[in-house]
Amino acid sequence: MTDVIEAAPPRTGLARRRIGVLIASNLLGGIGVASSVAVGGLLAEQLGGTAFAGFAQATSVLGAAVAAVPLATLAARRGRRAALATGYAIALVGGLVIILSAIIAQFVVLLIGLAMFGVGQAVNLQSRYAASDNAEPAARGRIMSLVIWSTTIGSVLGPNLTNVANDFGFTLGLPRFAGPYTFSIAAIMTAGVIIMLMYGGETRARPVQGEPIVAARAVGAITALKWAFANPTARMAVVLTASAHAVMVMVMVMTPVHMQHHGDSLTVVGVVISLHVLGMYALSPVFGWAADRFGATRSAAFGVAGLLVAILLGLIAASAGGGWTIAALTVLGTGWSCCVISASTLLASTPDSRVRVPLQGATDAGMNYAGAAAAALAGPILAVGGFHAVNVAALALLVPAAVLVAMRLWRGGGPVAEG
Repeated sequence: MTDVIEAAPPRTGLARRRIGVLIASNLLGGIGVASSVAVGGLLAEQLGGTAFAGFAQATSVLGAAVAAVPLATLAARRGRRAALATGYAIALVGGLVIILSAIIAQFVVLLIGLAMFGVGQAVNLQSRYAASDNAEPAARGRIMSLVIWSTTIGSVLGPNLTNVANDFGFTLGLPRFAGPYTFSIAAIMTAGVIIMLMYGGETRARPVQGEPIVAARAVGAITALKWAFANPTARMAVVLTASAHAVMVMVMVMTPVHMQHHGDSLTVVGVVISLHVLGMYALSPVFGWAADRFGATRSAAFGVAGLLVAILLGLIAASAGGGWTIAALTVLGTGWSCCVISASTLLASTPDSRVRVPLQGATDAGMNYAGAAAAALAGPILAVGGFHAVNVAALALLVPAAVLVAMRLWRGGGPVAEG
């Protein structure tokens, strides 16, 4: 097991600087991930066929899932800076491998590259917990949501660069759909450099005078999950995170393919994905404030309701298309945001220092494993039953979270308690 030394939140100046660095790196990371999200499925379809289109997002999310626990372990041992920078470096190499796969037209190489590229999403997710390390307990929801919100600019800008990046790729002699990854590589590399140079060292052996430290013995991810599932509120937070992400990925990853099949241009697809990502991040400060002000369990219920509305809109959009697709994807993003921020606020407040960081990593891993499975199933579901079936499957994925949130509300759910 790993020795963990937990210090009190850093002094105000250092904490503010670190939050600023996380905001900047998340903005760039958002560009890196989102500038290619609209073409990942299309590139996979081009190399492997429609039934395998969902494997692009599935593999990328799987990469994020596999990386989540090792990155959390690295954060516990060597600090957040080392973990975040390492993750960005792996994602950068993944972007290069994706471009190589397009050049040599090899589907398996594409999947390898996408798995590595997906680590960038794991870094963006773990940045919210790095922010919580620098926040006072009463403001954790707001600080985490602020860092998540910073992804808005990059994530909305990214998909709208799809055509420009694709044309840029053509000037370099790259195949169709490879160009957007050149923009991704540049953005992710810059984010990693900012983290390395500006986040600041974490000298745990020599804490600032007056800041108490508590030595603890960290537990593994499995032990942390066992602890969580014995705690009703923590259990709800873990399941809610996985369920909300699976619902979002199930619908989102098939929307570009569904739209292309109905004759929509790549530009229109980029706009719809941009609005979806805007929904994911733009209102996050509001949801963070709500979690701090009214309680994370109540805000979680609002998020689950939002996902339900999005699914109903998606069922209409399957036939009507047009503005219904835009509305469904935008509401889907806001519901996801509210659920993830609410659950993250609860997990960041875990009082047992032995399980806090391992549980964060394990939850992110579970979240991404669920998303990977949903994305892998989405392609065959779309091929067999169309976009209607995709939304029905998403509804089934939402049920476990809805049940647990309802149970906590009924019983007056409170904060995560000591196990």
